[in-house]
Amino acid sequence: MTPANRQTPVRGGRLPAERLRAQRLLDPTDATPAEVVADLLAVQAQDGLATKWAVGLRTPRGASTETLIDEALAAGAILRTHVMRWTWQLITPADVRWMLALVAPRLVAGAAGRDRELELDAKTYRKVNAALDRAMRDGAHLTRAEIVEVLERAKVSPEGQRLSYILGHAELAGVITSGVTRGKQTTHAHLGLRAPDARSPMPREEALAEAALRYFRSRGPATDADFAWWIGLSLTDARAGLAAVRDQLVFEEVEVAGKCVTMWRGHTSTAPMTTPDAHLLPAFDEYLVAYKDRSDVLAPEHTRHHNAGGGLLAPTVVVDGRVVGTWRRMLARDAVEVTATLFAPVTKTQQTAIERAAKRYAAFLDRPLALTVDVLA
Repeated sequence: MTPANRQTPVRGGRLPAERLRAQRLLDPTDATPAEVVADLLAVQAQDGLATKWAVGLRTPRGASTETLIDEALAAGAILRTHVMRWTWQLITPADVRWMLALVAPRLVAGAAGRDRELELDAKTYRKVNAALDRAMRDGAHLTRAEIVEVLERAKVSPEGQRLSYILGHAELAGVITSGVTRGKQTTHAHLGLRAPDARSPMPREEALAEAALRYFRSRGPATDADFAWWIGLSLTDARAGLAAVRDQLVFEEVEVAGKCVTMWRGHTSTAPMTTPDAHLLPAFDEYLVAYKDRSDVLAPEHTRHHNAGGGLLAPTVVVDGRVVGTWRRMLARDAVEVTATLFAPVTKTQQTAIERAAKRYAAFLDRPLALTVDVLA
């Protein structure tokens, strides 16, 4: 390792501040929703409303609302499509093709067993992709029901779970992507028309380097294992990407459980956060999901409250960079009802910070707030 870019260890009080800042959650600079997504490269996006809030949180207070993000999605400035870990991600049109070329082959290969269970093979996928290409190449944005009709005309059964796998595979193949919402129904559209200026796939070594640089700049301090988990590639691939850009990053060596761990980041700010600082993070937020090891911000004894099993990562209350509880919301006719359940009592100033965070969420939805704060018994 190059001594010139060695920095003071960040574990402890500074690590949460560094990650909050890198992820645009602390003092975010002015940016459009598309610029936020481009900065993060990809944002996990299973839950539609939660995903939009993840983007809104990373713009200056009041600068981005749910409506503005809906407009960016409708215009195709942001796409919602399968990219990594067989889950939906937000990604910009510029990044979608080279990222798919880098990550999708491993995902498709890993799903071979499930394909056999569903009786889906390469020939069937070629037939599906050709049918979808023909149906959408004139600019059509099709609902799931309309796609079922396309598949049936192509003599491909969409029954059971086959449809979801067919659509996910077509997204990973770069044939389709998210379209314009029609009423309350989502649609799919032709990727070539939604991302006409997409950056072409690049040599694998170059793509690994690009992904590594953007990951550590937007999520550091983090380890090579964190990066491998996030992007869904092997640790060997992750380390190859990191090695190519290490001279553009800084690192800290720390001892964890008796082992030396190296954490990398792309910025050198050591300014502390202004406390108390609070956020209501949505489910699957990158502040937690982007790391294999979350113990620096989520105490092990509280993991079961955040991850109830089945891969469900709950919305979290974060104070001064650490998870202190979970929250849920209910959309009433004239308000948004937010209930925060804390793991332990907090100070009065911290509770005030949580109230400010809840008001920001209500403003994002352009609704009055009804807030309840409870403590686990």
